[in-house]
Amino acid sequence: MVKAPPLQRGEIWMVQFGPSVGAEIRKIRPAIVISLDTVGRLPLRILVPLTDWQDAFAKLPWFVYLPMSAPNGLTKDSGADAFQVKSLSESRFLDKLGELTAAQLDDITAAVAACIGAP
Repeated sequence: MVKAPPLQRGEIWMVQFGPSVGAEIRKIRPAIVISLDTVGRLPLRILVPLTDWQDAFAKLPWFVYLPMSAPNGLTKDSGADAFQVKSLSESRFLDKLGELTAAQLDDITAAVAACIGAP
């Protein structure tokens, strides 16, 4: 059995979110690894899920616009939903799509910080 490379901060992966409950994000969708590579002992990663971009999201401070590009591997413009940050098992990560720029990752972590009241 070939071991998959470790999941790295700033990477975009297809992730299996189901089963989910209530208004939790569901199905297979792209998500961004935001956890520090050096944090944690369990095979878990903190991530922010992506959804199709809608113009109404531009008014919401917890959404970060991510245009599709070759480096990030997205096939359509997307929004990182920092309000639905999660810690999930590495076994839920299916395929790597690409990577964010440092500036995009900074914008997403700032949106997560705003959701939890961090300075």
